[in-house]
Amino acid sequence: MTIGDHLQELYGLPAFTFPGPGEKETSLPAADAVAWRVTSDVYDADEEWEAAFARFCSQVDTTRVRALIVGAWSEAYDTDSSGVVAALSAARDRLPALRALFLGDMVMEECEISWINQSDVTDLLTGFPELEEFGVRGGSGLALSAVRHERLRRLTAETGGLPVGFVRGVAASDLPALEHLDLWLGTSEYGADAEVSDLEPLLSGTRLPRLRHLALRNSEIQDEIAAAVASAPVVARLETLDLSMGVLTDDGAAALLGGQPLTHLKSLDLHHNYLSEPVRQRLRETLEPAGVALDLDPDDADQDEDEDGTVWRFVSVGE
Repeated sequence: MTIGDHLQELYGLPAFTFPGPGEKETSLPAADAVAWRVTSDVYDADEEWEAAFARFCSQVDTTRVRALIVGAWSEAYDTDSSGVVAALSAARDRLPALRALFLGDMVMEECEISWINQSDVTDLLTGFPELEEFGVRGGSGLALSAVRHERLRRLTAETGGLPVGFVRGVAASDLPALEHLDLWLGTSEYGADAEVSDLEPLLSGTRLPRLRHLALRNSEIQDEIAAAVASAPVVARLETLDLSMGVLTDDGAAALLGGQPLTHLKSLDLHHNYLSEPVRQRLRETLEPAGVALDLDPDDADQDEDEDGTVWRFVSVGE
């Protein structure tokens, strides 16, 4: 799977792309009615992202802006997001109503997910204490130090390879309001170097008291994650669990079936998997009678086999 569509909404607001330089003049929506997408071009940009953001700040009442989507910046495959982060941080006093921020809304034609160069995003959380939703796409160079944030309810990191430093930063952070955590862990080929032990603070149940929706997905170690989740105390208070998009085999599913009951869940998402039909049937028989919405669609999961019998399986989103 590749990412072929830009975000359509953020914070419940429809996305609207702020016009680029030289585009035909158009009436702008009310500042608080949309999620503003401010973007440049990855290749041969006529305007740097920081300049586009400056125009945005001069033409829109930023004191009313509630959601902001950062699109492409020039040469994102070679230039990291630190300039974007600095520009946003410098404008924090002009964005008092900002409640949702997404950094790196690029599709494959602009920059493949694992080519997006990110940076340390800690300042975006510390600088916007009223933020309720934060998302980022691209794992290369992505970093986060442990923070305390009273308001953040949703945290998403979409990557083909999530650095262990970011995982540990999330795990060490004090996020008392967080309800929804979504980490695309990815593969070592694209920078994923976290181990299951790095997730232990998230799974232990001693942190994130309001967490109800947990997604640990798109991982080449999905079986190991499933085994850890099977006995994780945090699961008892979840409403939804998402272990999709990764290399989940019968071993991981067996661990889930043999672990703590999952019948309290509203949904369990395992789509894009490498499960045999007998194991899929066992999951259905165990969970669906309890009302658990179960997604077992193998989706585009495919595997290759070498002449020597070596089997290669792939996550949903890598490059």
